[in-house]
Amino acid sequence: MGIRVHKPTTPGRRKSSVQTFDDVTTSKPHKKLLKHKKQMAGRSHGKIAVRHRGGGAKRHVRQIDWKFDKIDVPATVKTIEYDPNRGARVALISYADGEKRYILSPQGLEVGMKIVTSKEKGDPQVGCRFPLDKIPLGMNIYNIELQPGRGGQIVRGAGTSASLLAVEGKWATLRLPSGEMRRVLATCMASIGSTSNPDWRLIRWGKAGRSRHRGKRPTVRGKAMNPVDHPHGGGEGRNSIGLRRGPKTYVGKLARGVKTRRKRKSDKMIISRRKKRK
Repeated sequence: MGIRVHKPTTPGRRKSSVQTFDDVTTSKPHKKLLKHKKQMAGRSHGKIAVRHRGGGAKRHVRQIDWKFDKIDVPATVKTIEYDPNRGARVALISYADGEKRYILSPQGLEVGMKIVTSKEKGDPQVGCRFPLDKIPLGMNIYNIELQPGRGGQIVRGAGTSASLLAVEGKWATLRLPSGEMRRVLATCMASIGSTSNPDWRLIRWGKAGRSRHRGKRPTVRGKAMNPVDHPHGGGEGRNSIGLRRGPKTYVGKLARGVKTRRKRKSDKMIISRRKKRK
């Protein structure tokens, strides 16, 4: 996949860019694995729960196999497809028994290649899936489980991968894309390679309309609101948000310099945290 920069024929086209879709092999998805995506617009029981969402183009959900529960059954890659619900590509695979499923496509996967999911040690080719204790150290992995049998939960974004650093006893040590080092049970499954479409982060959307097509509504600064609408609102002219009060969310919670991580998170599994922004 590459990036194509538009000629500045209009203000919206100036400095905007699009994907080239060179890696996509078909434009028609497999209908039996599609499901209609209901528009929620960020609402729960009719009330806004997540701001700045709504509208956008209609989409279908590709039902992706996260668990890979067909063990030791070889599969052949049939197509590499675009998925409007994520940055990475998806691949349609056909198992030896005839069943077809969608998987998250790794970089370098091509039509006709063979992949397999196994609980035993095997050939670590791109797209194959093994337990962490059966994968050679130092390899790039993605779509990693946090609990055995639950399915891939982390390292699923476009162009991301984690590194397997060590396996000691029942624990494996991973370096995640954020730089965080954490322990995961060595019996958890992971796929070999890195997620496809690494150029996704380089796209420049160019105009507000392209964000609206993606279901993103405008974001207004709190300073530009009235006091009744936001803690930062009000005042004459361009006033600051107030050093004594500090930055806050629209519901009045402190937004910077306070811990927001929930206590029930798996802090004890983290060996070293990700680097903080300066």
